Amino acid sequence: HRTLFYSVTYLILIFGIQHFMKKRAGYDLRLPLTLWSFSLALLSAIGALRIGKQMSFLLFTKGFKQTVCSQSFYVHPVSKLWVYLFVLSKVLELGDTVFLVLRKKKLIFLHWYHHATTMIVGWHGYKDMSPGIGWPAFLNFSVHAIMYSYYTVKTAGFQVPRFISMAVTTTQIAQIMGYLIISIFTIFWIDDKVCPITWTNYFLSFAVFISVLVLFCNFFWKTYLSSTEKSKRE
Repeated sequence: HRTLFYSVTYLILIFGIQHFMKKRAGYDLRLPLTLWSFSLALLSAIGALRIGKQMSFLLFTKGFKQTVCSQSFYVHPVSKLWVYLFVLSKVLELGDTVFLVLRKKKLIFLHWYHHATTMIVGWHGYKDMSPGIGWPAFLNFSVHAIMYSYYTVKTAGFQVPRFISMAVTTTQIAQIMGYLIISIFTIFWIDDKVCPITWTNYFLSFAVFISVLVLFCNFFWKTYLSSTEKSKRE
């Protein structure tokens, strides 16, 4: 319920700011946004390393099933902190949209939808101590380390080649596909005592992953592929 409140507050805030900025010039905010992106890149990189260490230990000592089903991430002295910081980062990342609307940049449906829904799924899973949070945390931290590094460089004013932008979006799509693959594995183990995931949590996360994957693929097509075909025809 709390995350639903945060999501509604987030939507009211960003569309309220967008309305407020309608007849005003956008703020530059280059320095604070660069520092913001760099901070999130650093947090994500450290998180990927810390969660990855626990994932590697489970994978090589207890096998793949344990990396998918284990709830040890919530109790291990190191990983429990980074799992908490992972779900907390879903709240922090809402700040991306605030920067976007204050700078009067285009706000697309994919942006605010995926920020709002992933926060709900993340906190819902954390509250229920859903097994297998290690994979989403590791994948998301890893991809966001790349993504926010890219944003840092771009916001700082450096020219970034088009193929780098494509690669960043591709890693985001690959990440969501990774979530879905893990979800498919859990469906076979859902009644196992080792993998006590709830159906509510399962269907909520699966529905969000599918919808976000479709939106990202559509974004990739419209941004990179259809524009390339159009320029070739011209």
